[in-house]
Amino acid sequence: MRKTLLLLVPVLLSACTYGITLDDAAKNVRTAWGGDVSGCRDMGKVTVSVQDHIGPVDRNNITVRDELEVLARNQAAELHADTIKPLADPTDGSQPWGAYQCGARPVGPAARPPVAPNNSSSPAPAGNAQTFPVHSG
Repeated sequence: MRKTLLLLVPVLLSACTYGITLDDAAKNVRTAWGGDVSGCRDMGKVTVSVQDHIGPVDRNNITVRDELEVLARNQAAELHADTIKPLADPTDGSQPWGAYQCGARPVGPAARPPVAPNNSSSPAPAGNAQTFPVHSG
């Protein structure tokens, strides 16, 4: 009996993720883990939850977090948002997320453009083009 119970626990735990899938509309929703969303339009807040334990057994933390993100992206798509950002860490299988509409604006830390090396022997490029020397070998 004990061996049967030990074999049954992984089957029950793996069955928990069944049915939590990313909707087609949510495939366009990005997650801004640490990105700046200050220039985005706030579309609201969603709170999602999943089972974080089954009986006395805690579920895998990564699986729980992944499922929460999928559910938050699904909810954000319903709000016509294209970006979500976690507002707090998961607690007891529940997590609040902010939903934002950022459009084509990339979400994340501001990237600095690459700096071209100072090559005084070549003339400055015209227009907005940048040139970079190519090193072979």
